[in-house]
Amino acid sequence: MIPEPPPKVITRLRDGRIHAYVVGAGAYGRLEPAAVFQPRDGEEVVASVVRQDLERVVYTTLNGVVCLTRAGNLVWASDFEPRSDVRHGHRPGCALSLDGRTVWVYRPDAMAGRGDGDQWVVHDADSGVVVARRELETVGHGAFHHVHPVDGSIYLDIGEGQDGSVILLGTVGADGEPEFVTYPWQDRCLIDLAPSGHQFMTVDHGQADVAFHRHPNGDVLFILPVEAFGYDPEESFVEWSGGYLTEHTAIVTVGGENEDEVEWFRHHLVDVRTGTLSGEFTVEASNPYELVPLGDGSWLTGGPGGDPVRWSSSPQPSAPPHPAAPTSPYERQQL
Repeated sequence: MIPEPPPKVITRLRDGRIHAYVVGAGAYGRLEPAAVFQPRDGEEVVASVVRQDLERVVYTTLNGVVCLTRAGNLVWASDFEPRSDVRHGHRPGCALSLDGRTVWVYRPDAMAGRGDGDQWVVHDADSGVVVARRELETVGHGAFHHVHPVDGSIYLDIGEGQDGSVILLGTVGADGEPEFVTYPWQDRCLIDLAPSGHQFMTVDHGQADVAFHRHPNGDVLFILPVEAFGYDPEESFVEWSGGYLTEHTAIVTVGGENEDEVEWFRHHLVDVRTGTLSGEFTVEASNPYELVPLGDGSWLTGGPGGDPVRWSSSPQPSAPPHPAAPTSPYERQQL
């Protein structure tokens, strides 16, 4: 049985401020920020994460990582040296460990002109002291962190543009020291982890297929090429989006262009226990990346003014009318 996870805290950058939203039981419809953090004067936030108790925020800029209290007081800061004057092509990222004790920071130093490779740096969350540093051979533009919901390991998916994507796994060993593993792929993008953490989902960098892997060794459970969804692989592709709607159901997004060169995309449901399709998931969204499944049968889309909106196919008293209901009987059964 999967233990009930704590409420998720997500962030959105709006008007230069970091808005934190708590996605917990009963929080449906347009979400209101539970806390708002003001970055230091003159700093442009690239990525951010807020602690579970909403009392601290960690954010990256192009030239450093900063930790502030909710009142705006500085806890610690760490500059990326030397300072880069490159404005585009590199986006540092950050994540908090599951226990909140460490901050994991991806530094795309190569694209920033700081060296030949990137770095993955682990800071003590209270002091900012560097407790581990991994020199990488990647030349990435940016990366996404995925925190394992049970064992606390952290995946890092580094995007190298046309050169592909590199996936690493960081764990804390028996001696308390972080350990790092690089998966033997240069062509897969990590999309999401299952709610239990037993598996994860990747999409081919060339967008030809979607695959599901066993955690943590990465063994492939099954692969679905784009033609398995009923599309011509010469005219359509798997988007780098989607994820786990529930433990047993994943959303895979397929896109393309019609004969009039108008872009289209559709969401499809996959039973990850059997590797079979479970129908189309019809949701109103402006682009293939707006839909964010949360793993508990609910999902987010964008809302008025930038606030996220949370939906569920199960009736919720506080939820607004759905843009569209899922079309698969299987999906309704699982929720």
